[in-house]
Amino acid sequence: MAKEGLFNILNNLIDFEGLIVLDLFAGTGNISLEFASRGAASVTSVDINFKCVDFIKKISGEIGIETVKPFRSETFRFLKSAPRGYDLIFADPPYDLDGIALLPELIFEKEWLNKNAWLIIEHPKGIDFARHIYFSQKRNYGKVNFSFFTRD
Repeated sequence: MAKEGLFNILNNLIDFEGLIVLDLFAGTGNISLEFASRGAASVTSVDINFKCVDFIKKISGEIGIETVKPFRSETFRFLKSAPRGYDLIFADPPYDLDGIALLPELIFEKEWLNKNAWLIIEHPKGIDFARHIYFSQKRNYGKVNFSFFTRD
C-alpha cells in the first residue's frame, strides 16, 4: 500500500522517462526496479548487504532490466564519493539507524541532486523534517512515512 501510494504521488510530480535515480538502503531493490520499469534511464541501488545486492543483480537480469546498477556499500561511505547529478534520491534507512535526521542536510549540502530534483526519505513517525528548508510534504501510510524535499 505504501509503495503504491508513493508512486501515485510521484506520477503527479515527475516524468519517469530518463530519470537518473539513486536508491539508498535499497534492500531487495523493489523501489529501484519500480523506477526502472517506469522508464528511468539509470537507477543506482546501494545497500551494505551483499545478499541484497546479489538479489537485485539476479532479478534485474531475470526480467531483462539493464538500467539498475547495484552497489554494495555502506550508504554514508558511498555518499562521500558518489557522483553528483541525480534527478531523484530515495532513501529507506533502517528506522533505528543513527543519522536519519541528517540525510537531507548531507544530500543538499553536497549537491547530489540536479535542479528541480527530489529527495524522498522513508522514516518512522517520530522523525519530523517539516522545518528543513527544502521540505515539501509528508505522506503517511500506516507505519510508513515519506518526506519529500526539493530545491528549485
